[in-house]
Amino acid sequence: MVVENYPDQKDGEKSTKPSLASDKDTSSLDRDNDNEYIINNNNESPSDLEGHHREVDQFGIGGIGKTQRRLSARHVTFIGIGGGIGTGLFIGTGSALAKAGPGGLILAYVVVAVIIWCVMECLGEMATLIPQAGTFPHYASRFIDPAAGFTLAISYGYCYTIAIASEVSAAAVVVSYWTDITPAVVITVGLGLIFIVNMLNVKIFGETEVATASIKVICFVGLIIVSLVITLGGAPNHDRIGFRYFHNPGAFTEYNGIKGSLGHFLGFLSALINASFSFIGVETVVIAAGETVNPTRMIPKATQRVTYRIVIFYLVGAVLIGMIIPYNDARLSSGSGNANSSPWVLAIKNAGIPVLPSIVNAAILTSAWSAGNSYCYIGARIIVAMAVDRQLPSFFAKVNRQGVPYYAVIASFAFGPLAYLSLGSGGAAQAFSWILSLSTVAGLLAWMTLCICFIRFHAACRAQGVDRKGLPYTGRFQPYAAWVGAIGSLIITIFSGFSVFLKGNWSTADFIANYIGIPIFIVPFVCWKIFKRTSFRRASEIDLWSGRFDPSEAPEYKEPTTWWGKFIDWLF
Repeated sequence: MVVENYPDQKDGEKSTKPSLASDKDTSSLDRDNDNEYIINNNNESPSDLEGHHREVDQFGIGGIGKTQRRLSARHVTFIGIGGGIGTGLFIGTGSALAKAGPGGLILAYVVVAVIIWCVMECLGEMATLIPQAGTFPHYASRFIDPAAGFTLAISYGYCYTIAIASEVSAAAVVVSYWTDITPAVVITVGLGLIFIVNMLNVKIFGETEVATASIKVICFVGLIIVSLVITLGGAPNHDRIGFRYFHNPGAFTEYNGIKGSLGHFLGFLSALINASFSFIGVETVVIAAGETVNPTRMIPKATQRVTYRIVIFYLVGAVLIGMIIPYNDARLSSGSGNANSSPWVLAIKNAGIPVLPSIVNAAILTSAWSAGNSYCYIGARIIVAMAVDRQLPSFFAKVNRQGVPYYAVIASFAFGPLAYLSLGSGGAAQAFSWILSLSTVAGLLAWMTLCICFIRFHAACRAQGVDRKGLPYTGRFQPYAAWVGAIGSLIITIFSGFSVFLKGNWSTADFIANYIGIPIFIVPFVCWKIFKRTSFRRASEIDLWSGRFDPSEAPEYKEPTTWWGKFIDWLF
């Protein structure tokens, strides 16, 4: 159920907003200038929506599918952590190190960390105020233009549905570390498990993410400890490395043989792409807003803590791998895609530590499958949002008794079999590389659009005299952070495929893989504008009221009093 909460209304004060209308009024099919208001299933204008008190029907109203709020703070936190820690952390950092050197790698992760922090500050405020199912395309439709919501849903949705295939392909590559079993077997098993988990109660999905994300975190913490032992000379070879590799072969590479500062800069630029792919997924913590028990309390908390923890993981990881292995180690760019090209495993092998490489490879396998599992969930919720906003047939928003949007899950999962592309002549590693490029550009464009959503939201608050200090959560350094996030994401997108323009590097396939995401983003927007004749939202007319969560529907929260309770509350 959604209600209106007006931040500028004091207790006991008579509301100056329109009075609550009867639920019967929600059957209205009014249009404004022939434009559909896809904020809700009733095509009502924002002015009509003010003051309405609604319940969700079979397919959902106001961007809310009839999913069930079953995810706790623990689930939401680990969904965000699990989405942010994928194969990029364990394997992708190796190729990034080889291209940029330790200094370029650290700088790249710092830049992308700043961008994702800006994006999360935007998302945290919007999702806490209006926790809708699917969230992202709904915000674009609501605050920018229905065409923007449609194109974001297409772009972001395909980003994650395709990423299912990339992660399952990665899992097939990871297994090749132990055996030469055909990738088809690994892909089939991985896809089957993903489909089963996503067709079950969302709480089971949440528990699965808790388990797999815990394995990732434990493995990474273990790698940090092992790396410190190695660099301090505590490994069996007793070689005290310190910052040796920052001096020899150096902190920066000469990318593609280009000498001097230009070569160093291009190396850093190439690492930005790897860093972006690694961080894409952190924002998924907000996707769960529509199925969270108490989004007003949990979303701000999860948004901040997940972001900081993921950023710390990657920055610490970038520093440590630059200390434990030189960037000119040929194995880093071998393209094996499994533990044999992981900088962590290579350093462990160099130090003469047995057994650990296989343990790390097992964690990498878990990481790849978990990421694919969460991507199927995300893709399904985006499809639900599109159906509720009348951008897809309404049956996609239909749910079963457990609140699972099974048609949407099937549609999202349908892209998973693209993983069988890895059985082609290029192998799983080549398929993973292409899909990585596709999903990275789509993710960056989604970050940019979400920041623009906040810029429009912020403008609407100013135009309508809404004091943001009265909102459940207020993003910091706004709207400047939103501008940094939007411009930064756009710049990385534009230069994502720069390497194909260097002398002797042209590849039509790589060019398409790097830039096809841009027309996929632009074309749906133009088509929707032409055929639906939509208009950009005016700040004074943007709906800031409907679809808010009623805190009275959330379970009563009691502040912990014991040290253990306070620790758990901080942890989750």
